[in-house]
Amino acid sequence: MAITAKRHEAVGLTDEQVLEMYRYMLLARKIDERQWLLNRAGKVPFVISCQGQEAAQVGAAFAFDTKNDFACPYYRDLGLVLAFGQTARDCMLSAFAKADDPNSGGRQMPGHFGGKKYNILTGSSPVTTQVPHAVGMALAGKLTGKNPVIFTSFGEGSSNQGDFHEGANFAGVHKLPVIFFCENNKYAISVPLKKQLACDSVADRAIGYGFPGVSVDGNDPIEVYRVVKEAVDRARAGYGPTLIEAVAYRLVPHSSDDDDRVYRSREEVEEAKQKDPLLSFAAYLTEVGILSEEKQRAIAEEVQKEVDEATEYAENAPYPAPESALRFVYEE
Repeated sequence: MAITAKRHEAVGLTDEQVLEMYRYMLLARKIDERQWLLNRAGKVPFVISCQGQEAAQVGAAFAFDTKNDFACPYYRDLGLVLAFGQTARDCMLSAFAKADDPNSGGRQMPGHFGGKKYNILTGSSPVTTQVPHAVGMALAGKLTGKNPVIFTSFGEGSSNQGDFHEGANFAGVHKLPVIFFCENNKYAISVPLKKQLACDSVADRAIGYGFPGVSVDGNDPIEVYRVVKEAVDRARAGYGPTLIEAVAYRLVPHSSDDDDRVYRSREEVEEAKQKDPLLSFAAYLTEVGILSEEKQRAIAEEVQKEVDEATEYAENAPYPAPESALRFVYEE
């Protein structure tokens, strides 16, 4: 039976916006898949994947004013940074560690997103350090009267770090406009959720800091958008932060250096793949008459061309000059 109601319209999204969401999700997936191939070919050193979490990332990104709000993402947030303005070429320059990489000029490993022109704060390797940074940015925005809303994301494993708890407590006390976005993919590398939390969900932790906590299906970009948009509107109105837990599943190993066969069964992974958000969202768009077979094919071809061109450009781009390693260490 065809779906008669367009769920996206009920939350304020247009047909054009949800089609754009789908394209960003597909672009993130195809960039990710290409980087895995390049890694296995020995051409790029490392991949940390977004596969399975694209719906949560893109759905969340669409709730922000990307020209005035800021993102402090974590290393899997490829879908989010694309929606904030990064390009496939940017991502490939980063993967190849080339001089024109906008994230770090080829200094950092992939997944360390950043870029002033994209309103993305540069991340660092220790997990969860972006959370207190986001809270500090929100405080600065409040003091200057600019009041941007700050997005910060992290995995459920990172919600056990002191950085998260200190940041959440400070933001709650001062009612800062921060969206704490936990992408719960069920595994902190190899440690399953049941060995990480004594409570039922990460969202339960919010009450201890005096602000709302919401758990949402991270495979549904429309529902993620709805929940995050409500939190953004609440923050912009001066009511403070929200903790959102987007429950998803990491479809691939933790990184290109990980063998997930030692800690989770193939049956579990295959079952999760049946709920792949890219497939389910495409099915929804098809049922409501937005995504025809012809349109889907055209988008796929366009995205593949974009990834191919970005790969070729980045592979042939120059590496940083060796002497540039000394820059930005103590001064400049």
